[in-house]
Order: sequence, then C-alpha cells, then structure tokens
Amino acid sequence: MLALTAPLAELTAVADPTPLPDQALVRVRATSLNRGEVLDLPGKPPGAVAGWDLAGVVERPAADGSGPPAGARVVGLLRGGAWAQLAAVPTGALAALPDTVSYAQAAALPTAGLTALRSLELGGLLLGRRVLVTGATGGVGRMAVQLARASGADVTALVRDTGAAHEVLRRLGADDVVQTLGGDFELVVDAVGGATFGLAIEHLAAGGIVVNLATQSDDETVTFRAAAFDRSPGARIYTLNLPDELAAHHSGSRDLERLCALTAAGRLDGQVQLECSWREFATARAALLERRIGGKAVLHVE
Repeated sequence: MLALTAPLAELTAVADPTPLPDQALVRVRATSLNRGEVLDLPGKPPGAVAGWDLAGVVERPAADGSGPPAGARVVGLLRGGAWAQLAAVPTGALAALPDTVSYAQAAALPTAGLTALRSLELGGLLLGRRVLVTGATGGVGRMAVQLARASGADVTALVRDTGAAHEVLRRLGADDVVQTLGGDFELVVDAVGGATFGLAIEHLAAGGIVVNLATQSDDETVTFRAAAFDRSPGARIYTLNLPDELAAHHSGSRDLERLCALTAAGRLDGQVQLECSWREFATARAALLERRIGGKAVLHVE
C-alpha cells in the first residue's frame, strides 16, 4: 500500500498492516491534519506511518467479532498509521458513520472533537454555566464552542483578533468573543498554554476547573497570581491527555458515535477549511502551521 511516511511525509510504498484480533482493517478515504502530529514528524523514525484521524470503509472486520462489519462506513482514531491507504484500527476507537456525513466531515472529528468533548465533560452539567474557550479559532476551540453551546452553557471565546474571529465564532455559538478577560468561569478549556493558561487560572470561579490542552515548549514556565487562584475554593487544574482519557472511560467508540450523530443532525460542524489530495500534503501542512486556516485541513486518500 501507499502511505505518507516520516520524517518528511513522503508518499511511499509500505507493507500492509496486520490487524490484531480486536482491530478492523479500514480502507482510508480521508484523513485530517492536527498541529501536534505535524510538528512531531521530524522526531519520528524514517519510514514510520503517521496520522491520527481517519474515515473510510471496513475492508476486513475484527477477528474477535467486535466492531462494524465489512463494507461499513466508519470513522476512527489512531496514535499513528492513519495517513495510509489501509489502517488497522482498534474497534474501541472506531464508529459507524451515518450516510449523511461525508468522509471529509468525519475525518475532521476524531482528535479535535473528542478532545473538546472530554474537556467539556470534566465540567459536569454545563446548563447555564459560564464556559471559557481559549484559542477558540483553532480546530479544538471551534468544536468546544459548538459543544458547549449545545450543552446550554454561556460561552465566551478568547481570541487574538476579535475583528477576524467575531462573526464565525458567534455563528458557531459563542455568546461573547473577546480579546481580554473579565469575570470568572466554571470551566475553562485552554487550547493555548503559556501566558493565556496563567491568565485562565486567575479567572476560575469557586469549584471551577481549567483543562490544560497545550504546552508551547518543553521548557515553558507558566505564572499566575496565586491570590487570584486562592480566592476560588475548590478550583483545580486538569491536564488532559486524550488517549489516557478515552482509555479511562472506555469511551472511544461511544464518543465518536455522539459526535457523528450531532454532525448528522446539523448540530456540529467539523469546520473543514481546506480539502485536497494527500499528494498535496505540503500545501496543507503549510496552511495549517502558518495559521492560514483556522479549522481543519482534510486530505483525500486515493
């Protein structure tokens, strides 16, 4: 089969994957890019197949009988191997895809959508509560704004440029789109890190939680005013690692099904802003890393 391999994401021939008993062999139709996986490419061994998110068709179902049958349209999540014509996907991270959801829409959902969903669930019942999403114009941020709104929250989106982001984020469900913070929040989904993470800690309500999703560099130091945090009894900081979170809740398939159902119902938009052939990986990579797109870049696999 063909795959995009590290460290330069060159299209090369590699051996077909050999699925474990609890893995389905999926013929990939579309995959999406995430900043983390793209930035990690130089550190991967030569020839490694990268890629996290995929949508496609089950070529061979799991030998243990779990998961969707052969021929089923599916969406799934891997920690590597999605940028390929064939992928072996654990059935616990695979979900059937409604006919009304395209492969491109589905491929945008797994990493960004699941990260946003699990972050919001840490806040408990969000009906009528104040939720802050930082880095709201990114893939995770846009998902978090939509899902928080669907949960009945009062959603504030923190961005660098309100002029550029106001219209799209209001359309996605943000009640307020701001460049500076005021007031306190029961839940903060921080997709920026650094100084923004420190600022978010200072704006937690009593019993509130800030979910940390981003670290800008290995030696990053985050500072905040301790008094501003101390005045909110019970407030806490939670670092979310998606694979660990899904494993702890055994929720990969179930959560993907929820995201697909919301998408099919028109209540969740994957915000696909660039679609191209996987042969144009360099173009998509540059658009993502240079922040020329705010949503998702999707590659169609031929």
